[in-house]
Amino acid sequence: MKKTYKIEVDCANCANRMEDAAKKIEGVADASVNFMMLKMKVTFADGADPAEVMPRVLAACRDIEPDCAIEF
Repeated sequence: MKKTYKIEVDCANCANRMEDAAKKIEGVADASVNFMMLKMKVTFADGADPAEVMPRVLAACRDIEPDCAIEF
């Protein structure tokens, strides 16, 4: 399952780091962050519940940029 989320990120470098961090979260098969569009696309692993995975993705992103926000 693939979903797109609105993300608040301040710089392109942080967006790249957030993308890498999201890919390491259990339940995420792939992730990409488009800094210019302020969008995050997440492909979830089979059987993963997005409602359970996305709070962990947000926490990983906030480790990089504390004021990051993802609308999910």
